[in-house]
Amino acid sequence: MRPGLRVASIVAALCTMSLAAGVATSRASQQQQPEQFGPVVTAYLGYLRNEQEVVDDRVSRREISRAYYRRNSNRIRALREIAMRIARESHNDYLPELEAVAGNELGTLFEHPPKIADLTVGKVFNNTFRFVGSVRNAEVFYVFARLDPYEQAESKAKHASAENSPAAPTGPSAGSPARPRRVNNP
Repeated sequence: MRPGLRVASIVAALCTMSLAAGVATSRASQQQQPEQFGPVVTAYLGYLRNEQEVVDDRVSRREISRAYYRRNSNRIRALREIAMRIARESHNDYLPELEAVAGNELGTLFEHPPKIADLTVGKVFNNTFRFVGSVRNAEVFYVFARLDPYEQAESKAKHASAENSPAAPTGPSAGSPARPRRVNNP
């Protein structure tokens, strides 16, 4: 074998080994990133990664449009970002059920959708969803956390007590005790 050819094959082998080492390092760092979270959050992030793979596969087979692909990929990114934010801020291995919707999709969660201007972090809507935040990718996604049954009952009780306790009685019956009205459902 000629010396020049031998040097070229050694250089090629070294390049191949360094490329393989770089790939292994990048995979190791990707696997270590979710380990900063507990098993529940890690599983949820894995679920989102699998959802992205399904969407990627469907677009590669031309089963879905590019617009549909972009919207769902952005929705998945929004859910991932909010999930990691919740996990980091709470230092807890718990995530509520999250829903991410675009502005024109609020009607899929609410019979009477709230106005976007009324969305403030922490506000509860319909005793069912708490607004968690918004994420802008290519478009803005509004992320809501579904309240668990205990939180829903607590929210309903707070809402009912707020309605039943008059702040300052006004009108002709201001001095008389208030009697709840009977409501007839049609």
